[in-house]
Amino acid sequence: MVAGMIAKFVTLPEIRQAARRRLPREVYNFGAGGAETETTLRRNRRALSRLAIRQQILVDAREIDLETTLLDVPLSWPVAVAPMGGLVLFHPEGDVEMARGAGRADTLQFLSGATGWPVEEVAAANPGPKMFQLYHHGDRGWVADLLARVEASGYLAVCLTVDVQVYGRRERDIVARWDPRAAMSSAPNPRGPDPDYQARLTWDDVAWLKKTTRLPIGLKGIMTAEDARRAVEAGVGLIWVSNHGGRQLDQTQASVEALPAVVGAVAGRADIVVDGGFSRGTDVIKGLALGAKAVAIGRTVLWGLGADGADGVACALGILRAELRTSLALCGRTSVKGLSPDLLLRVD
Repeated sequence: MVAGMIAKFVTLPEIRQAARRRLPREVYNFGAGGAETETTLRRNRRALSRLAIRQQILVDAREIDLETTLLDVPLSWPVAVAPMGGLVLFHPEGDVEMARGAGRADTLQFLSGATGWPVEEVAAANPGPKMFQLYHHGDRGWVADLLARVEASGYLAVCLTVDVQVYGRRERDIVARWDPRAAMSSAPNPRGPDPDYQARLTWDDVAWLKKTTRLPIGLKGIMTAEDARRAVEAGVGLIWVSNHGGRQLDQTQASVEALPAVVGAVAGRADIVVDGGFSRGTDVIKGLALGAKAVAIGRTVLWGLGADGADGVACALGILRAELRTSLALCGRTSVKGLSPDLLLRVD
C-alpha cells in the first residue's frame, strides 16, 4: 500500500461484511453454510474458542519469525489458502483471481480439483508455492493425464481428498432450491467424466496414486488416529486433518479436537495440516501449538475474493499475518517453530 493511502479494509469482519453485501444471497450461503444441522460447522468454532492461550511476559518480541516448511517447501508463514470449489460464483475469474491474491500475499495456495480453470492458467497467475488438491472424479486414465499436467505446471504436491464419498446435504442450498454445481457451468474448465467416482475410493487408490505421480502425496479429510497411522504406513507424506469445514459429515468432531490424536499417531513421520473454523491469527497459533505444520484458511480468504477479488484476498491474508505476528508477540513467543500444547489451556 502506498504511504498515506487509507486501506479499503482494515479488519477481517469488515471484509466478510463487504462480501455479504456484494454477493447474491444463495452464493453467500453456499460459502458460509454447512451440512444438515450445521452442528459440525459450529463445533469447529466452539472448540477453538475453548482453547485459551497462556501468556509469557518479559520476552524480547522485537523480532518475530514466521518462516516454516511444508514437505520441505520453504514458506514465509505457516498459513495456506485452502482448496475451494465454486470460486467462479464469488468472482468472474474465480481460481485465477484467488491465485493472484495468494501470490501477492506470498502464501501457499492449494488449488482445488474442482477448479473452474485449467491448472496451467492458475499456476501462471501465482509465482509463489502451489500444491494441488485432487478429487478423484474421473477414471484412472483421466486422473493420470491431469497429474501429468499438474507436475508440468509446477505444483509441488498432490493431496487427495478422502471425505467426499458422496456430496454432503447442505440444507441452505437445498431449501433455496439452488444447485451450486449448475451455477458453476460458466467456468471454462470441464470437470471429470464421473462425478461419483469418489464413492469407489479405497486404500488401493492411494497406492496407485503414489505409483502414478512423482510428487509428494497427501490425504485430506483424516480425522482419526487409525486412519492417520495407516496413511503414514502407506507412505503418505502429508496428513490433512479436516472435516471439510463442516460441509460433509454433520455431527462429527471439530478438526482441532481430532488434531492431537492424529499428531500422536503420526509421531513426526509426516507433516500435518489442519483446517476447519480457523479464521484469526490466534486460531493459527492454536493449530500450530497442537502439532500442525501449517493451518489452511478457507472462508476468510473466500470473503476477500467476494469482496474485492485478488486485492481482497491479499488484504485478508495481510491482516491475518499481522494478527498472527501481534498475537505471538503478546503471548511471549518469537517464532512459529517450537510451539507446543503447553501454550494452551482448555476453558469452558
